[in-house]
Amino acid sequence: MSEPKKSSGGCGCSRIPLSLIVLLLGGGYWLFTQRNSFNLGQLLPSEVRNNVPFLNAPATEVSAIPGQTNAPAGAPSTAAPVSLPRLSPIPPQSSPTPGAVASAQTPWQKKAIRGIYFSRYQITNNASEEAIRESVRYYRSKGFNTIIHGVFGNACPMYKSEVMQQTFGMESCPNEFEEEWLNWLIDEAHKQGMQVQAYFEKGIKIDKNSPIFDRAIAKNWLVAGVDRTHPGVEHYVLDVGIPEVATFYTQILAEFVKKYPKVDGVQWDDYLGYYAELPGKVDRTASLTQFVKGAIAAMKQANPAVKFNLCHHNPYWAKRYFAADWANWGVDRAFIQVYTEANFQDEMKYIKTIDGIAISERQLNRLPDLAKNPDIKGILIFPLSGNPKALAAQVDDLMRQQQ
Repeated sequence: MSEPKKSSGGCGCSRIPLSLIVLLLGGGYWLFTQRNSFNLGQLLPSEVRNNVPFLNAPATEVSAIPGQTNAPAGAPSTAAPVSLPRLSPIPPQSSPTPGAVASAQTPWQKKAIRGIYFSRYQITNNASEEAIRESVRYYRSKGFNTIIHGVFGNACPMYKSEVMQQTFGMESCPNEFEEEWLNWLIDEAHKQGMQVQAYFEKGIKIDKNSPIFDRAIAKNWLVAGVDRTHPGVEHYVLDVGIPEVATFYTQILAEFVKKYPKVDGVQWDDYLGYYAELPGKVDRTASLTQFVKGAIAAMKQANPAVKFNLCHHNPYWAKRYFAADWANWGVDRAFIQVYTEANFQDEMKYIKTIDGIAISERQLNRLPDLAKNPDIKGILIFPLSGNPKALAAQVDDLMRQQQ
């Protein structure tokens, strides 16, 4: 029996084309790296599949998609395809990175209206453009978003008025007012995300310093008696039941919102009323309501974008003691002024149902609780001392202490 023929040594690689070797190696490597993408074991017999470890290994775990939760251990899973959630804006971080500004708002900053009053000329009188703009930025830095700036008072406009000229032969109150001052104020306020309310101070009341006082006496435009609502101050009240008086005020209001079309609103206060202690006990509620409704309608016709706002006593006291049935006037916003401690808490039931409260610096100790009360939508602050900048700094310090 002859011996079996010996096979030649080596693998015979020299007789296999090099390109085929490269192709086999590359394909094998690709199949290995993609073994989890599809089941290679299904292509092989079971006896082979059971002896190749990596074909039976579980799929590699991937990180959870943000916004999704991983199923608890042992929970059944489905083979449904994963759909990525739609991306939404990234919420503010609770721990801002170095140099970032925290975006969380304090209760005070959440108030829709945080306003401060200025009598006529307190910002704009004889001021440069830069001084006016810098003043606006100052109040913005102190946390306010609304400026209530006097533009009219003692039955006289601070700006040049054709209505005033035609009615009384003078274009304005004696002052050095320049037309652009108020425009600069409004423009800078809007750049800072603030609003400007034009404050019609004193409403329908005048004193002996009014440039129209003698004319009003001569024309019998005043109701009988002296209004001493505020101790130490004597006012006389114009009768809006007289057509000439009503027309003058209505035209003044409409003229203003056309002259300064970008102003956000006008605001009147409790001087729009007749004190019950005036002699004669005449009920002027109906005539006052008719006048205000007519003035608002004329203003809206002249400039529909401007709001008519009011800061008065609560609706019961206003109607009962000042003939001001303002709940039926159709005002856009209403605030209740609470400048004394008497009945302060009792006023809250009214304030919570409207746009807010007005306080003076005498009630500044109340500000933290008012700011924390979510039912109070807006807060206006009146500087009785006549120093609004000092008051603004005081408010800012007080609110920072609450953070």
